[in-house]
Amino acid sequence: MIRLSVIIAFFIFQKNGLTVKSTAFANGNYIPTKYTCGDANINPELLIEDLPANTVSMALIMDDTKSPNGEFDHWVMWNIPPASKIGENSAPGVQGRNSSKQNKYYGPCPPNGIHTYNFKVFALDTKLDLKDTSGKLTLIKAMEGHIIASGQLKGLYK
Repeated sequence: MIRLSVIIAFFIFQKNGLTVKSTAFANGNYIPTKYTCGDANINPELLIEDLPANTVSMALIMDDTKSPNGEFDHWVMWNIPPASKIGENSAPGVQGRNSSKQNKYYGPCPPNGIHTYNFKVFALDTKLDLKDTSGKLTLIKAMEGHIIASGQLKGLYK
């Protein structure tokens, strides 16, 4: 059952993929210091292409899945109105709890080495009824069965 779900989710992702870009850095390149804990610590602008017409809301997860202490969630947000961009230093949706137990963007701040930061955007067929104390795992569970497209932008920081 789980394997079939993974295959179906992969097919949906491949067939209905969003393109996520940033005006601040290219996919797989370094995130400018301005967007990290060592500077202004604000979110970069994200551009979203190929958003399905039936999108009711969007969700976003920014995480570092290879942090030395396990996954670190930097930004969790849902009920973002469908749009072609999320502006720099903005929070157009409900911000949930990141791994620092804060309801805000927390930029890259690696303790050592080069880390990869994933900006994942999800197009949903509904709005989500979640408390702002919810984190990534609760958001992922609430999105089950409601993701109509998704895409990802990766950035590096050292």
